[in-house]
Order: sequence, then C-alpha cells, then structure tokens
Amino acid sequence: MSKPRVLIVEDNVDNFELVRFLLERAGYQVLSAANGLEGVDEAKRELPDLILMDLSMPEMDGWMATTQLKSDDETRRIPVLALTAHTLPGDRKRAIDAGCDGYISKPIKVASFDKLVATLLRQARANLQP
Repeated sequence: MSKPRVLIVEDNVDNFELVRFLLERAGYQVLSAANGLEGVDEAKRELPDLILMDLSMPEMDGWMATTQLKSDDETRRIPVLALTAHTLPGDRKRAIDAGCDGYISKPIKVASFDKLVATLLRQARANLQP
C-alpha cells in the first residue's frame, strides 16, 4: 500500500519544516505549498489524501482556499484540516464553515501530532463516504 499523501499549505518555513518532519517520520508522503493560491493549484494537480491548511497566509488565505477546494468537484472530497494559530472561540467555527473537516491549533503538540492527524484523516474519510 502506498503512503498517504499530505499537502501542507503553510507560509512559515519553521512551521512547515516541523510538520513535514513529523509527517515523514510517521510514514506520510509530503507535498507543499507556500500560500492558499499555490495550495489550490497543488491540490488540483496532485489530489492528495489530506490537506493541512494554515489559515493566515499571503496571496490567498486558508479560509478562501478551503472554500475554493470544497466548491470544486475534483477536490471537494479531500479532507482539509485547519492547522492554525487562530484559537479564538469563533475561529474553529469559521474554519468549519469554510469547509475544513477538522481543526488543529498551533503550537502543535509534537508527541501526539501524528496520532491526531491519523485519527482526523480516518474520521474525515469516513464522513466523506458516499
């Protein structure tokens, strides 16, 4: 069985490198994009198994990118998990309303990150079954 492919859409290099390291260590293949516009293009081109979407980025933010992905027939079934420092009470709801299938707040908990990603990927896949 091939490794699940995860697209990380993140403009902060340090955050990207940490998440990439954790995902690769857990056996995922990692794809990358530095902003929402690149993320939408990469998702359409590669059709990853999962997208980890930062919400505050240049060019196009994660809310808009997720909305575009979820409105496109080719990409709407790809689970999108918000990976963000936006932790105010309404931020989780706003992310879900934009189409995110889950929410992980920064700073991430390194010890449990890979298990959380695996659980959220399983749940999102189950919710997206026809």
